[in-house]
Amino acid sequence: MESGGSKRRVVVVGGGIAGSILARSIQFNADLTIIDPKEYLEIKWAQLRSKVEPSFAERAVVNYRDFFTNGRIVTSTAINITENEVLTADGRHIGYDYLVIATGHSDNVPVTRTERLHYYDAENQKIQSARSILIVGGGPSGVELAGEISTDFPDKKVTLVHKGPRLLEYIGPKASDKGLSLLRSKKVDIKLQQSVDLKSASDGSQVYRTSTGESIKADCHFLCTRVPLSTAWLNETILKTNLDEDGRLMVDEYLRVKGRNNIFAIGDITDVPELKLGHAAIHHAYLVAKNLKLLMGGGKESKMSVYKPGPEVAMVSLGRKHAVAQFPFATLGGRIPGLIKSGDVFVGRTRKHLGLEP
Repeated sequence: MESGGSKRRVVVVGGGIAGSILARSIQFNADLTIIDPKEYLEIKWAQLRSKVEPSFAERAVVNYRDFFTNGRIVTSTAINITENEVLTADGRHIGYDYLVIATGHSDNVPVTRTERLHYYDAENQKIQSARSILIVGGGPSGVELAGEISTDFPDKKVTLVHKGPRLLEYIGPKASDKGLSLLRSKKVDIKLQQSVDLKSASDGSQVYRTSTGESIKADCHFLCTRVPLSTAWLNETILKTNLDEDGRLMVDEYLRVKGRNNIFAIGDITDVPELKLGHAAIHHAYLVAKNLKLLMGGGKESKMSVYKPGPEVAMVSLGRKHAVAQFPFATLGGRIPGLIKSGDVFVGRTRKHLGLEP
């Protein structure tokens, strides 16, 4: 079993934004290990911009060692948890005093930063060489990708197909309507309440058929549907009874897994009733870092900080100058919210959280 010295052993499973900020925050307070199947953090809200501007990914894909300098990085997948160990796919048994689950979503991505940057070069070439592009999925990823492509490549024919009755169903209908209007002003063809049979173009015809019988000609397609949570593996662990019906870990007010004094969960995998957005995950990370420092320093549980969800704020970029923003007091669309987010899609701000130059 791998273990450390006099400091308390903390294992963080998952190196997304929540796990990475947490690890950076406590790396000098604990004997710390990050377990993640890749060697880098990717700032996910930059992914769509990186497809139209591959050089943008240089700032958004960051090796862990650029900000996490005092601890171990295990490049593998966690496959089991016992009362005092995490088991990995490469056969390691890593002991813990405190455990943080931050696995986010099940993304199929390459191991190295170099491979990931090459992926964006290939995606960009795919866009550049196409005259017509099909986007499947009208959630935030599909809408943002449609905005990015229609802004940077206005001569390309972009079609977005969504099976739901409105775009951006995770936020309010006013924001959906503003997103729809902005995309249509960019000449994006939007088809709602339809699905696409991607196999229908496997004959090389480049014609995709929808559930209503429509035919869509496209040189390439991008699938932007929801990615599942990375929690199914927990069904084989001591936490199998702590998952709700949606596969989220049930947590208490301190973001501890309910019934567990030394296991925390952060990010999208928690059952906290809030929009699952990056700024919430960052808030989780700082709060759990604070609570871990307290506990490792011998502080009382009664002094731990309580997590309180912030106001429901959501922003969706639609290219480099426009966005849709939903605030508790108003919903805005166009250049004003675009000034807030769309310039660098919060990459500079996020890099500051990691102690890096913007």
